[in-house]
Amino acid sequence: MHSIPQSHKEITSLIKSGELTCESLVRQYLDNIHEQEDLNVFISLFDSEAVERAREIDKKLKDGKAGKLAGAVFSVKDVISVKDKLLTCGSKFLSNFESLYNATAVERLLNEDAIIIGKVNCDEFAMGSSNENSYFGHVKNPVDKTRVPGGSSGASAVSVAANMCLMSLGSETGGSIRQPASFCGITGLKATYGRISRFGLVAFASSFDSIGIFGNNNYDIGLALEVISGFDERDSTSSDHKVLNYASESEKNFDPKEIRIGYVKEYFEEGLSDAVRTGINEKLDVLRKKGFTVKEISLPSSKYVIQTYYILTCAEASSNLSRFDGVRYGVRSENSDAVEEMYVNSRSEGFGEEVKRRIMLGTYVLSAGYYDAYYRKGQKARTLIRKDFEKAFNEVDYIISPTTPTTAFKLGEKIEDPLAMYLNDIYTVSANLAGIPAISVPAGQDKDGLPFGLQIMGKKFDEAGLLKMANEIN
Repeated sequence: MHSIPQSHKEITSLIKSGELTCESLVRQYLDNIHEQEDLNVFISLFDSEAVERAREIDKKLKDGKAGKLAGAVFSVKDVISVKDKLLTCGSKFLSNFESLYNATAVERLLNEDAIIIGKVNCDEFAMGSSNENSYFGHVKNPVDKTRVPGGSSGASAVSVAANMCLMSLGSETGGSIRQPASFCGITGLKATYGRISRFGLVAFASSFDSIGIFGNNNYDIGLALEVISGFDERDSTSSDHKVLNYASESEKNFDPKEIRIGYVKEYFEEGLSDAVRTGINEKLDVLRKKGFTVKEISLPSSKYVIQTYYILTCAEASSNLSRFDGVRYGVRSENSDAVEEMYVNSRSEGFGEEVKRRIMLGTYVLSAGYYDAYYRKGQKARTLIRKDFEKAFNEVDYIISPTTPTTAFKLGEKIEDPLAMYLNDIYTVSANLAGIPAISVPAGQDKDGLPFGLQIMGKKFDEAGLLKMANEIN
């Protein structure tokens, strides 16, 4: 595998000195992608277009007219629209569908001269925690190919960890950026709900979904964040909250005497592996030695997060995925004599098992006899979870926890046990329920050399603070 610079600063410096060009960089990434095809990362690769765009950006750099992301090569999770390219969502249903427009986040990257090298695999319609639910096959963890990379944005994480690109756009509904970042040993950020426009992101659960960023370091994540953040009139949920210079913020340090850090006692109980527990506690000790106030806090509604998350997200998925009917676009069943039969057969043949499971669960909790018992109760529990965080953030400035209970598990180990799979999200879904920002940063390895991450959660729109706190830990 070709050794490639691991940061945008290093790439920029090498380009300035004449030791590197955007074109040669893209060609090196393409070589790495082809050499590691067995990881099953890319659904569509933009070989020739990426090289051509790199040439254009080399010319811009020479003329002094390049944008702030010149030299940054991205992959994009295949639930995010790139104009005139496949938008499969990892599903048979959309296996031949091409997007008609760019997502806002993609448009903003391109406007600052980023290069998109291709679209990457994911759990079907972003539903999964292991990247084993894709119509295009499972993705392997580059650290150990017998293990999962995490999901649903597993291939996004692998593309960065395996040196196939500098950064990747992924999406999150309940931990789909932070969990793969943890399993693959890189950094993954989920911003505040509304910070990044969802226009062009195929909806799973609209009140939870966020576009996020994978990278090798906090500065690069900050640089991409400041480019893609901000209000978008095409997304009614996007916020006009001020966009900061997150890259430079990521290089600043806190005055430890002014910052209070909480760790959640409920997150250190049963189910957490010894290696992860020890590693996170060591990081907390480092912060104490630096002079930060570190105290135990409680989020008493934590015991409800998995149930609440799956009830509400499945309900929203049931509604959002009703548009996939085989009539307007996507795969249509050939084995139907009547219209109703065509609907049923198209959905039965087009969706995978996990997607069907969640649609059925969502339809059930929204049905007349069960709406109050499940969906309405889930919304009340979500309010309690939000209030837990509001109360906690009156006591502390940042909350630290493990990102995942364990390191990456074996391929096939949990695919037949949905509940065991869902419990992998136990530390991440609460940030999505509360709409707050969270980041996973590398925190260590277990005895088998498998990486695990540390999660930092902050107040709404305090992404700058998260990046500064991540800097204290790395």
